[in-house]
Amino acid sequence: MSLPYAEPLTPREPGPRQIPEPPRRGEPGGKPCAICDGVTTSALWSDDNWTLHAPVGGSLPGSVWIASREHFDSFADMPEHLAADFGRVVGRAEAAILALGDVGRVHLYRWGDGGAHFHVWLLPRPLGMVEAAGMMLPLWEDVLPNVPDEELAAAAQRVADLM
Repeated sequence: MSLPYAEPLTPREPGPRQIPEPPRRGEPGGKPCAICDGVTTSALWSDDNWTLHAPVGGSLPGSVWIASREHFDSFADMPEHLAADFGRVVGRAEAAILALGDVGRVHLYRWGDGGAHFHVWLLPRPLGMVEAAGMMLPLWEDVLPNVPDEELAAAAQRVADLM
């Protein structure tokens, strides 16, 4: 598997640990939650439990992020009724992204370091771009040239329309 950068790389030492960790958006002492405050991109699709949004900035048309309407932080504290519904919504989103065409796989990511509100990202791996398989897709997404936000929004709207 080829990496999205030239070798040799020069590793660096990690910085000092920050303990306690700084609060994330939506946590006490942190900045306000952008999802709860409506500061994020508008939902392109929603139901009683979930909202679907287009990214701002990116290189993979068809990328979307899904957020819960309820405020909780992780899979570990996801209410049971939402855990049962999560697979249904992600499955529908994956099928919609695949229907765009030219998509090899849809990757689901939850980093969770930026905000305390639960949300996941679905990223389409371009068909045939096997060097972006697995954990490599976010690295490639970061170094490929961005497409216009209008193109990202239009692809995300097509996903929402198929939901």
